[in-house]
Parts: sequence; structure tokens; C-alpha cells
Amino acid sequence: MVPAPGAPWVTRHRPKIDRIACPWVIRRFIDPAARFLFVAPAEVADVADRFNAIPFDIEGVPFSHRGDRCTFDTLLDDFHLHSPALDRMATVIRAADTDRHDLAPQAAGLLALSVGLSRMYHDDLQQLVAGIALYDALYRWARDGHEEGHDWPAGRKE
Repeated sequence: MVPAPGAPWVTRHRPKIDRIACPWVIRRFIDPAARFLFVAPAEVADVADRFNAIPFDIEGVPFSHRGDRCTFDTLLDDFHLHSPALDRMATVIRAADTDRHDLAPQAAGLLALSVGLSRMYHDDLQQLVAGIALYDALYRWARDGHEEGHDWPAGRKE
């Protein structure tokens, strides 16, 4: 399914990890004009019908978790978006979103930042704007910064 440009997408309100990562990948790689609606979980299906919106990250819809993989993985698969950087991001997002921090050491940090964003913003669309910047940074790390470490002061002896 290829959505029409500017199509609305709908998911549960109070987004964290996957529900910010998915709009990021949609806007950056699928449809820059996509619009997002965040509603109560019980309202997602009705809102999808009423506004011809694409539901995501909710049970029983095509764009959701599959097995042990999260919705971000599903979007990468269905839209053929795999690349080393996006796959690296997917591992971190999956680890944080499914509470399997053993998959990626960055997962705990992504969870902490996601929870922090949700406490800073009560408006889901404002939170999405801030989250997009967070995922832009994660993408840059995954694309060309993942091998960089930090050891300061370097070589210091205790």
C-alpha cells in the first residue's frame, strides 16, 4: 500500500519510542507531507474510518508489531527502506520499545529520552516536533557516528 501524499496517519495518544520513530521514518522516507493524529486507543479505528487515515502501532492493523519486531521494523520492511543506518536505528528502537535493552546498549538512553519528552509536552503534536529532532540525531549517529566513543579524559590514570 502506497499512501497518497499528505495522507493522515493515526495512532494512540501520548506517543513514546515507536510512535515517534514511525512518524519520523514516514516523513523522512515515505511522505514528507504526511499528517499525524494521536487519539485515545479506543478511537483509533473510528478516526481512521472517518478521516481515511492509516492506523499504525495498534493491534490488528497492517502497520504494527510483527512477532518480536516493532512497527518501525514493519515500515522498513513494507516500504523497502533497509539501509545500514536505518537497520542500526531499528535495532535500538526495537530494543527500547520492547524493553529488550540487551539488543542495543543505546536502548536505555532512548527510553529515558522518550519518557522525558512525554513529561515535557502535554500536546502530542508538539512532542512529535521535538521527537523528530531526536530521531534526526539518532539517524546521524546511526549513519556516520556509531563508531565514535567518548573517553574523557583519555588515558587518565586514577
